[in-house]
Amino acid sequence: MAFRTPHQNVSFPSTEGEAHGYLARPSTGEGPGVIVVQEWWGIADHIRDICDRLAAEGFVALAPDLFGGWVTHDSAEAGQMMADLPAEEGARLLGGAVDYLLGQDFVTSDTVGVIGFCMGGGFVLAMAVQQGDKVSAAVPFYGVGQAVPGSFTGLTAAVQGHYAEKDTMFPVADARRQEQQIRDEAGVDVEYFYYPAGHAFHNDENLAGNYDPEQAKLAWERAVAFLKDRVH
Repeated sequence: MAFRTPHQNVSFPSTEGEAHGYLARPSTGEGPGVIVVQEWWGIADHIRDICDRLAAEGFVALAPDLFGGWVTHDSAEAGQMMADLPAEEGARLLGGAVDYLLGQDFVTSDTVGVIGFCMGGGFVLAMAVQQGDKVSAAVPFYGVGQAVPGSFTGLTAAVQGHYAEKDTMFPVADARRQEQQIRDEAGVDVEYFYYPAGHAFHNDENLAGNYDPEQAKLAWERAVAFLKDRVH
């Protein structure tokens, strides 16, 4: 059953009104900005932990709440929550999060990076297209869902994708076609990595039953190095 979480420690304006999210800052108090986009479970412990881990790497990490505080551990309910979120509404809220970060004195970068998982991976690609040069690095993990763009024309961010060879939600052949489409239409630096794992292999809460510690560690190291190289 879905439940509301109290873990919302920042508010920011968006075209949908006031939005909320989870913000983690490094020990220095400042750093380059990264948007973390949730999976279909909501702002669950795993997403907050991703923000905390990015903060430990020196980033200011913000996970905007796309579900208004609702979290679930039930896949059917999560699928319905995702389906009930219009792609345009989510994109506008995430655009507000980008503007919020870039407007903060404690964010030292002129651009942001975006990283997201499952549904959030789809929104990462949409953000990279819609936000133009405000986004310098896009990192989708097995991106699926309503926000996956049909066209990547206008995308300027470098893209590093992390996809699963045994993914039944987004077959690896589709991921390879998407990688080539980005390269053909946007002409940006793009590299997709493919892992011998299933969908959501990076989520250590293991709600999908596919968590793979070895592959998750490798993907995370690659993603952090990419963000450090691209977000300034």
